[in-house]
Amino acid sequence: MAAQSEVLYEIRGECALITLNRPDQRNAIDRPTCAQLWKAFEDFDKDPALRVAILTGAGDRAFSAGRDLKEATREEDIPLPPLPILGDTLHVTKPVIAAVNGAAIAGGWVMAQMCDLCVAADHATFGITEPKVGRGVAWSPPMIHMLGSRIALELMLTGRTIAAQRAYEIGFVNKVVPRAELIDASLAMAADIIECAPLSVVAVRQVVRHTLNMGMEAAMEVGKQVCAPLYVSEDAKEGARAFKEKRKPRWQGR
Repeated sequence: MAAQSEVLYEIRGECALITLNRPDQRNAIDRPTCAQLWKAFEDFDKDPALRVAILTGAGDRAFSAGRDLKEATREEDIPLPPLPILGDTLHVTKPVIAAVNGAAIAGGWVMAQMCDLCVAADHATFGITEPKVGRGVAWSPPMIHMLGSRIALELMLTGRTIAAQRAYEIGFVNKVVPRAELIDASLAMAADIIECAPLSVVAVRQVVRHTLNMGMEAAMEVGKQVCAPLYVSEDAKEGARAFKEKRKPRWQGR
C-alpha cells in the first residue's frame, strides 16, 4: 500500500481502493486531501490494469463531512481549490463505487453522489447540511434527477440526516451491509463489473449519462451511436465464443 498522509491508495487486483484518511476530522477535505484525491483518481484512470475504483473513508464515524470548514474559516480570504467531483470538475472513464462507512454529510453526500454506485454500512447516515451553514447546493442537479424534486427539496430545505436504509429506499444507495462487510461487499460489486467486457462498461456509463442530459429520443439516438462499435468488436466475438464453449471470456478491450 502506498500511503499519503490524507489519502490512502491501495491496489486490490484490478480494483483501486481510495481511502480518505482523516478520521479524527471526520474525513473532512482540506487542501492536502483535495490535492491527493485528485492525484488518486488520475492515477486510477490512467492505469490500464485497473477496472474499478472504490472510494471510502477511514474509521467508522464518517465517510466524509465535506469541506473542512475550520480550514476555510482560518483561510477565508484564500480561494479554496475545486473538489474533484467526478462528472463535473474531474472525469474518469471507469466506474467508481462509494463505500460509505459512516456519516456522509454536505460535501460527503456529494462524494457519494458522484460515484456510479453506492454501498453503505448499516449505521451510515446522509445529509445535505449546506443551508444550515449558509452554503449553496450548486452540485445538486444530478441528485434532483436521481431522487425527484419532492425528496430532493425535503433533504435540502430541512438539512435533516437520513439513515442508510432510508437512503436505500429512495434510490441513493444500492446496497446496505453491516460495517464489517462493507469493503468485501464493495469488492464483490467491483468483481461483477470486472467480469463484464470493458468496452461494454464504458458504453453503459456513456448511455446513462447521455440519458440524464438529453430528451428520450436524442438519448436513444446517441445510445445507438455509442453502442454500434461494440457489436463488431473483438470482445463481442469472444463473448459469443465463450458462451458457446461454456467458459469465462478473455476480454481484450477492443
